Amino acid sequence: MVAGAALLAAAGAGVLAQSERVIKVTARKFVFTPNEIKLRKGEPVIFEFTTEDVFMGFNAPDFNVRMDIIPAKTTRLRFTPDKAGTFVFLCDVFCGDGHETMSGKLIVA
Repeated sequence: MVAGAALLAAAGAGVLAQSERVIKVTARKFVFTPNEIKLRKGEPVIFEFTTEDVFMGFNAPDFNVRMDIIPAKTTRLRFTPDKAGTFVFLCDVFCGDGHETMSGKLIVA
């Protein structure tokens, strides 16, 4: 009976996780696609990062959030914005000439 309850709880948790909005972000020299992401304050999302280039990073300093982006691997970051406004995100791992312009905007309403 306990095993059945655990299975039911795990299935329920999977349903909740699937209801979160997934935002796919591709990092390439020297741009994020999309480079403008609209979010709602308090709404959890999951970022899925990919790159086929070199090792990169995602950093949203106003939210104290960062993630490594590893070539040929999908990395996931659960994120819930806790304030409204327009905020910069950027690549924080040097990825070559042009790295300093690799940024985007989080627009939180």
